[in-house]
Amino acid sequence: MATTTTPDDSFSRTSPEGGTSAGRHPEWQYLDLMRRIWAEGSETRDRTGVGTRSVFGAMLRFDLADGRMPLLTTKRVYWKTATREMLWFLTGDTNIRALCAQGVQIWTDWPLDRFRRATGNDINREDFSERIVADREFAEQWGDLGPVYGKQWVDWPTYEADGDGKFRQGSGINQVAELLTSLRENPASRRHIIEGWNVAELDQMALPPCHKTYQFHVADGRLNCALYQRSCDVALGLPFNLWSAALLQRMIAQQVDLEPGELVWMGGDTHLYLNHEQLVTTQLSREPAGAPVLNILRRPPSIFEYTINDFEVVGYDPQGPLKAPVAV
Repeated sequence: MATTTTPDDSFSRTSPEGGTSAGRHPEWQYLDLMRRIWAEGSETRDRTGVGTRSVFGAMLRFDLADGRMPLLTTKRVYWKTATREMLWFLTGDTNIRALCAQGVQIWTDWPLDRFRRATGNDINREDFSERIVADREFAEQWGDLGPVYGKQWVDWPTYEADGDGKFRQGSGINQVAELLTSLRENPASRRHIIEGWNVAELDQMALPPCHKTYQFHVADGRLNCALYQRSCDVALGLPFNLWSAALLQRMIAQQVDLEPGELVWMGGDTHLYLNHEQLVTTQLSREPAGAPVLNILRRPPSIFEYTINDFEVVGYDPQGPLKAPVAV
């Protein structure tokens, strides 16, 4: 059943009219979606027990020409953290140790929750993360997430029959490497896809992939990307997801000598958590401004060799950060 709240000034405000190329800041799309979910979304109890308001089916579009990026300005988005996560995905690693060593805690809550449940030790996140970094054996036991994003992207498992008719695991498929080859050799193909939803391994993952399917499209010398996200936490997750998808698109475009085109984001269950009300209220009271630009400072030999120092953002002057609890 749809539920609504009594609108205050932030919920009732409407964004300026006009297209994104005609004076309307592209970030209004995000704010309009947030406002619609909070005012009109169906309220349900979700897997986490926190509860959400959600809509099903949403779309946002961003033109990445001239270095533009979907980097929100109505709150600070820690783009370096999101970039470190994307670079980690591309390694195929599934253990949080490398992330924790860089101070990135995006994935720490899931192993921490598993550790607390299994041991009864109510260790805090900072101490848990420090131990993951300091103790390799502890990290191997408690820091692995299962075959999440990066594993599927660069090492999708295959199976081969042996002489006895039994199956053994074969060489993994590097979807990202194959995508780049396909874009170079057959740009008109409609099969430029990176897929994360491996049905056979979902129950082994700490969290099944939310941003699950990326499809790329070449037209007029530009590389476009459509991302389908089955489940989307609009307040906390989507700002990172938009940046990360655009970053991946920009890196791939550079590697295959194309200009970045349009990023099309599509959401399935697109939701706001009920305990994010303060964040939502505050963010909807703000107006976007500015046009952040991403500069990629070098072109490494392959997409798997970028480092955090290869990226520079200019023209980013966001409003203050907004925090809210993560639902595990």
